[in-house]
Amino acid sequence: MKSRNVVLVTAVAAFGMSATFGASLGAEGESTAKAAEASIPFANEGGIRNWSADRDKGLWVQDSRGKWYYAKMFGGTCPGLNFATTLGFDTRTMGSFDRYSAILVPREGRCQIESLIPSDGPPARQKREEQKQQESAES
Repeated sequence: MKSRNVVLVTAVAAFGMSATFGASLGAEGESTAKAAEASIPFANEGGIRNWSADRDKGLWVQDSRGKWYYAKMFGGTCPGLNFATTLGFDTRTMGSFDRYSAILVPREGRCQIESLIPSDGPPARQKREEQKQQESAES
């Protein structure tokens, strides 16, 4: 019997309802269109720290080292992703989360990843980091 590695991650309260992170996939995809495909090693053993949905169009995923990646969904959408508080990450047999992996949305189904590329993270997170840098520069 073929086994599958599936990792469940519960959203942190700040990222659970990601409707506030309404940046479009187009803006993210355009800025990183030429970026190389990435992979998060050991995703099945704690390699994924956090995630935030880009509505139903994509997913920002943070690895255990704090680096962010953007997962674009195959077919352009993943029903229910925007309101999910728990996700499964199907890493297949190798245990790495990459463009061959899938997202499992409870009560909605499986969404295949089309690409996984490095990212600056969710837009709200970027704004907070910019504000911190400005405050520290003013001090």
